[in-house]
Amino acid sequence: MTKLTIIQIFKSINTRKLQKFFRLTGLILLILASVFALNTDPALAQESTNPNSFNPQAILRDSLQWIDSLDALGAIAFIALYIIASIAFFPGSILTLGAGVIFGVVWGSLYVFIGATLGATAAFLVGRYLARGWVARKIADNKKFAAIDQAVGREGLKIVLLTRLSPIFPFNLLNYAFGITGVSLKDYFIGSVGMIPGTIMYVYIGSLAGNLAMIGTETQPTNPTLQWAIRILGLMATVAVTVYVTRIARKALEEEL
Repeated sequence: MTKLTIIQIFKSINTRKLQKFFRLTGLILLILASVFALNTDPALAQESTNPNSFNPQAILRDSLQWIDSLDALGAIAFIALYIIASIAFFPGSILTLGAGVIFGVVWGSLYVFIGATLGATAAFLVGRYLARGWVARKIADNKKFAAIDQAVGREGLKIVLLTRLSPIFPFNLLNYAFGITGVSLKDYFIGSVGMIPGTIMYVYIGSLAGNLAMIGTETQPTNPTLQWAIRILGLMATVAVTVYVTRIARKALEEEL
């Protein structure tokens, strides 16, 4: 066996080890980031142990599979589904993660942001004009919402923005709760930009899950080691920025309230 052949074999072994390392690291980061994502969304319902009971998660998963088969119309269907889910108190985290799998990071983030913004606005209007009494009873004993109501009177846009950046409030209920405060529709709508950091992180996680599913298939990229290194670094940066922004927003919100 020549020296050149030995070197080639050594490089091949190293490449395989690197690929396995990056895949394992990516999987670990994906699991940790998923736990973080799910824990920071209090609106996410728990999985039902009764198969005959109403199961929003199963409905959303089936809907995502259907959307994935629609091709060009999938984006419109996804946005419509997100609007309905926001109004119906369905867990948006499942849809956001699914967007990353179906559409990728860029388009998935855009579709989620549009759907979440329109859905949150619809819930806001329902809370303000159609279900004001029900919403008021729902949050009557919640001190945090009471503090938000008082703070909104001083700086509506700032409070909406901070609550969107800080995932300590249930997203769906918060949409309705803002409807009975004094915040204007304009400030509420503009404040939706605070959802962007969390949206990108969730979609990125979903995208990585989709990429992990392609390992070993014909659609696997030609240079998986390099691409997985870039993806893992991207995930780490995304999570770090999101956590940093969340902490700043939470601190600022505590000062305001």
